[in-house]
Order: sequence, then structure tokens, then C-alpha cells
Amino acid sequence: MSLKDTVTEDMKAAMRAKDSARLGTVRLLLAAMKQKEVDERVVLTDADILAIIDKMMKQRRESIAQFEKAARTDLADVEKAEIAVLTAYLPQQLSEAEVGQAIAAAIAESGAAGVKDMGKVMAALRPKLAGRADMGKVSGLVKAKLAG
Repeated sequence: MSLKDTVTEDMKAAMRAKDSARLGTVRLLLAAMKQKEVDERVVLTDADILAIIDKMMKQRRESIAQFEKAARTDLADVEKAEIAVLTAYLPQQLSEAEVGQAIAAAIAESGAAGVKDMGKVMAALRPKLAGRADMGKVSGLVKAKLAG
């Protein structure tokens, strides 16, 4: 079953269970998926959907930081609950060692010599690590490896 089918089935299950919090998050995800399909006139692959989920999680993390700074724990808790729902759709996260190996392989493949070649390395890593590692952290690790 594709990831899109899984999300659709989860929406139906949340509707039957009258789980409004989960239903809202799943509907947001489905809306984002539909928006991308309509805008780009494509059928989404699982990799595309993982990229959408990754983007949504990044937005939620930023919102949590802002809400906590403003002492709005009630709103931060809502965002954390949405992250928990979205996390269920992501594949198993890679360990630090696995990410390090992927970075080393991408640097070797691309022949990157310095920080100026960071774009090449990230372009090679993005499809391999999307949804399986925090790309912000990966970017920092790549930069450190290329600078050092």
C-alpha cells in the first residue's frame, strides 16, 4: 500500500473513531499533498509525500519554539501532538553513524573538495535521507566535514 493510501485510510479510521485531533492533522497532510499534485500536475510518489511531511514537521518545530518563547504552552502542546501524528508516517530514523556513512559516501561520489561543493553533496543526500534524518542537522554535518 502506498503512503498516500495509508494516509487516506488513517483519515477514514480517525473519522470513525471520532478522533478530531488526529483527523485534523491527517486532513492537513492530505490537503498539502493535494495542493502539490494540483500545482505541479503530478502524481506524488512516497518520496514526495515524505518531503511534504518533513516540511510540515519543520514548520511545527518552529511554531513550538515561538509558542514556548511567548509562554503559550497550550498552543505548543497542539503542535507537539501534530508532530506525533506526522512522525507515524516517517520511515525508521537513521542513526548518527548511518548518517555519517551516507555523508562520506556522498562526498566521495560528488568529488566535493570544500564548502563551495556543499550543494552537490546535499543534492546527492536529499533523496537518500529524506524523512529518515533531520536535513538541517545533516546540512550542518556536511558543512563541518567539508570545512575540516
